Amino acid sequence: MKQPLAYVHPEAKIAPNVVIEPFVSIDKNVVIKEGTRIGSGATILEGARIGKNCNIFPGAVISAIPQDLKFRGEETTAEIGDNTTIRECVTVNRGTVARGKTVVGSNCLIMAYVHVAHDCYVGDNVILGNATQLAGEVIVDDWAIMSGLVAVHQFCHIGSHVMISGGSLVRKDVPPFIKAAREPLSYAGVNSIGLRRRGYDNDQIRDIQEIYRYIYQKGLNNTDACDLIEAELPATKERDEIILFIRNAKRGIIRGYFQ
Repeated sequence: MKQPLAYVHPEAKIAPNVVIEPFVSIDKNVVIKEGTRIGSGATILEGARIGKNCNIFPGAVISAIPQDLKFRGEETTAEIGDNTTIRECVTVNRGTVARGKTVVGSNCLIMAYVHVAHDCYVGDNVILGNATQLAGEVIVDDWAIMSGLVAVHQFCHIGSHVMISGGSLVRKDVPPFIKAAREPLSYAGVNSIGLRRRGYDNDQIRDIQEIYRYIYQKGLNNTDACDLIEAELPATKERDEIILFIRNAKRGIIRGYFQ
């Protein structure tokens, strides 16, 4: 359903039951799937790919060109998964030649004034609090939650099931299953409440806590800690995910309590 005061480019591919409110602008080379609602004054630019049953609130801008000087007009996309809510004045820039696309997954809540820069990858079931800012090529894994006013340095990686406190400055990678707080950003324990809500049992949570004791409380460097974990602790999906994350952390991981 398109309001007469909205502009939709004739080449845009819009599912029949998409709701388009007044003063919306939708450019060419845009795809919007079934059940999605585009709020008044939202701007959907070339390269947007929006999934099913999304709710785009007024003032959001999806798929604007990157704020990156290396961008040369290449054809790239900004992709939004199914059942995702994008609140007022959110900006999601499309990709560059670096990755070719910016991705926000399914079942996400992207709160007001969030910025998702070029070539970011945001997984499924992620919550980005009000005015959180992701610089270019940031990765946020599934089920991560960032409170309001979090600022993330370019190229950082936020692990799955992470909880980051409001107002944090993220300069290094944040490994999975933990809480992060303080300045500079530090390990603040395992995100046990979030894990229980998602079906992790007490044994799994205790195993994760033991892994992080090796990493943050034994005075070891990250390489030695990972080697010792593999040698002494039983193999689990969570253990291997943590070790792989740390070994692949290009920016290094956040500090511990007393480091």
